[in-house]
Amino acid sequence: MVKKQNKAWLVFVFLQFHLSPFLAYEYRTDALRTRTPSPSNAYLALQSWKSAIISDPFGVTTTWVGPNVCTYKGVFCSSSIPMASDQVVFSIDLNHAQLGGTLVQELSYLADLSILHLNSNNFSGSIPDTFSDLINLTELDLSNNQFSGPFPSVVLRLPRLVFLDLRYNRFSGAIPYELFALGLDAIFLNDNEFAGQIPMSLGSSFASVINLANNNFSGSLPTNFGYIGSRLREILFFNNEFTGCIPEGVGLFTQMVVLDLSFNSLRGELPSSLACLSGIEVLNVAHNEFFGFLPDVLCSIKSLFNLTVSYNFFSGVSQECSRLGYRNVGFDVTGNCISGRKMQRPLPECAGFEGEFSCIRVPSADLPPSLCRALVQENFMNPGTDLPPYFSSP
Repeated sequence: MVKKQNKAWLVFVFLQFHLSPFLAYEYRTDALRTRTPSPSNAYLALQSWKSAIISDPFGVTTTWVGPNVCTYKGVFCSSSIPMASDQVVFSIDLNHAQLGGTLVQELSYLADLSILHLNSNNFSGSIPDTFSDLINLTELDLSNNQFSGPFPSVVLRLPRLVFLDLRYNRFSGAIPYELFALGLDAIFLNDNEFAGQIPMSLGSSFASVINLANNNFSGSLPTNFGYIGSRLREILFFNNEFTGCIPEGVGLFTQMVVLDLSFNSLRGELPSSLACLSGIEVLNVAHNEFFGFLPDVLCSIKSLFNLTVSYNFFSGVSQECSRLGYRNVGFDVTGNCISGRKMQRPLPECAGFEGEFSCIRVPSADLPPSLCRALVQENFMNPGTDLPPYFSSP
């Protein structure tokens, strides 16, 4: 009798050891099946959302009737697998529909959703945490709405997101360190109420466009400003409360086309490394507290289309800068302290300006190509780290 019990026990242990992985796999498979997209899940998601929409002046959601969600206005479907007959919701585009209401948790049922464009509506509230289930989302455009609250951290958990547009809302507070560590190509946070300092992770971003304009950001630009490297083409940081110097590392933005730092409280002399921006078309540093002399190397950039340095405390311009008009380059030096030019600051205002504030700068004798090579070499050898003191501001 004892032997039979022992044999039975050994059989039980054997089955447990060898079958547990299969049972666990079957359990996981069942769990995943419950999350597999289906027409019924999409129908439930969109009908739940429809019930939360309280304003629909163009009658968009009047077409949201019946189980075939692929016929709904603004909803676009595709096959989840090539040549398959089953359709899944791939994209929702309700731009300019002027819909009012909130986003609902059930939208997370749209597991295959890749594009969500809700630009120019009247949605309010916050973004549900369940949006983290939208693991295939690549584009999220919630601009021109009335969303509020802190930065929606749920977007940090969207692994395939490359385009983020939250501009013209009422988001507030600091932006998280992790934001610039994502693989985003475009970041639009302008025209909100964000505040605080820009995290140092800015130097790790792979974005080609970053727009933080018209917020309440403050403090100095990160010392590794420029380490984003050659991908970045547009930086729009205007109308904030930034202070301090422009780091010399700005010269690393070798593919930069637009750089707008206007309407801040930045100070000091412009960095000589700006001359490394060989493709720059628009450079705007108006309404700051820059001073000194505008050098030839800056104004001789062949790609320049517009250079705006108005309402600073510059005391002179080089001969090359004076010739910009002959090259059909827009050049605005209004409101500075340049002798002999019209529409400058009153002399007492210029005399009373304290220009002792200094930035650590590369001497003009070390200008390109030597400076540009040094910047690129430093970035190549130490990517993603702080610039050495030689290239940074205090």
